[in-house]
Amino acid sequence: RESIGPVAAAAAAAAASGGAGDAGMLLQLAAAGEAAVRCGAELRKAGARVHGRVAALVAAADQAEERAEALSAGLAALRGSAAASARRLELLASHGDALRARAGAVLFALRLAGGSGLYLKALTQGLQPPSVPPQPALRAQLEALGQPTCFQLLRAADPVAASRIAAADALRTQRALEVIYATGKPLSSQQSQQPPPWQVIELGLDPVDLPQRIASRTSQLYADGLVDETRGLIERYGPELPLLSTIGYGEARSLLAGRLAEAQAIRITAQRTRQFAKRQRTWFRGQHQPCWLQSSDIDAQLSEALAQVLPAVRQVLG
Repeated sequence: RESIGPVAAAAAAAAASGGAGDAGMLLQLAAAGEAAVRCGAELRKAGARVHGRVAALVAAADQAEERAEALSAGLAALRGSAAASARRLELLASHGDALRARAGAVLFALRLAGGSGLYLKALTQGLQPPSVPPQPALRAQLEALGQPTCFQLLRAADPVAASRIAAADALRTQRALEVIYATGKPLSSQQSQQPPPWQVIELGLDPVDLPQRIASRTSQLYADGLVDETRGLIERYGPELPLLSTIGYGEARSLLAGRLAEAQAIRITAQRTRQFAKRQRTWFRGQHQPCWLQSSDIDAQLSEALAQVLPAVRQVLG
């Protein structure tokens, strides 16, 4: 910019002395110099912007590199953990193989409590029923036919299953016909068992004061609102809901209908519960081999039962 001022001054002097041609040339040079100066300023601004963007990109690259390093460290830790887990699994597998070689099966410690006897049998003996979902429309038709007719149909279609089902058992009769309708094959030909490869130790509670416990529990059920719960179920689903025929609900439904007083409902519920408990004991004695624990000496009997499995557990755990 300092060199442009003398050029302009020389152009003015040349014009005053009559050198118009030289003056014009000098003025053109001055204008070109000014344009060059402006262009340089714009280039400096553009360079500053580019420099700022480059600096931002460098910073982002540094952050990405740091994150990549952290991710690499995390992956290395995961690989180490996975390798340790794999070694533990291999060790467990080797223990299992050794135990199978000695005893023919690996023992798994699995604790179950409560539930239907049939569910327990399915787990411990490997029941494999046909996977046929409920058919509500068919069940309604069978219900309309009546149990005597349905049982005759079952006898004709699957006599083996009919020999295992009581003539008055509408639920199991309908289920057997339902399976035949859905699969085209008799229920008896589709039922199988695949016992699990583990030893089963069954413990059964048979306290001597069971009747007193049932009476106390029944009274507590009514005190905790069994009647109100039953009323809500009737209002929502109607009085013919199958659930309302079960122990407790059935008596509460009769109480609400005015057919029973509360004391009668409690007494009948306790009586039905005792009968059900007796059937449960009969079932387990016929289908299972439980170790019955009497309340008089439960601790000693439990210790004796556990002593049967502890040696095998110790072998598995090393």
